[in-house]
Amino acid sequence: MIKNEDANSIEMRAQLFRALGHPTRLLILNLIRIKPRHGEELAEILNLKPATISFHLAKLSEVGLLSSRKEQYYNTYSLKSNTFNRTISSAALLPRSILPDRVNEEAYREKVIKTFMKQGRIILFPAKLKKRLILLEEVVQAFKAGKEYREMEVNRILLEFNDDVATLRRYLVDYSFMKRKQGIYWKVTSS
Repeated sequence: MIKNEDANSIEMRAQLFRALGHPTRLLILNLIRIKPRHGEELAEILNLKPATISFHLAKLSEVGLLSSRKEQYYNTYSLKSNTFNRTISSAALLPRSILPDRVNEEAYREKVIKTFMKQGRIILFPAKLKKRLILLEEVVQAFKAGKEYREMEVNRILLEFNDDVATLRRYLVDYSFMKRKQGIYWKVTSS
């Protein structure tokens, strides 16, 4: 269960993305990044009504992106000093500590394996590439890195997964899980 303070943090981050999700607001931020500006100036540059600019400035200020100071008749807006120092991954997106305990990051993978494999054997090759790649990742684990295999050895290992060893062999090579040269196969290791 998400704690109350975590829920508030999630809502604050969502508001930030909503504020950044409008093209006019992005233009305003870029103009203010160049130099502090007041609403009338922004309205003139963007050819919009001052009320529209005020609305967008308020949205950007609400989420803490802008600060303003009174100068004669106008409020001059500038970026808060830490606005672009925060990265998307560290500040705006959810930290892992906020995710509920019961979130299973491997749920999709497990579902694909459960759907297309029974007792360690592939019962059906998925039409979708993403699902097929998950199955091939399972199959290639039966091969040792750095070891060379003759085609007959590869076939013996692949028989444990499916009777259509030719298709499995082709998929493993085509999707770069294994390499083949002159009848010798080897597992591709990621570096």
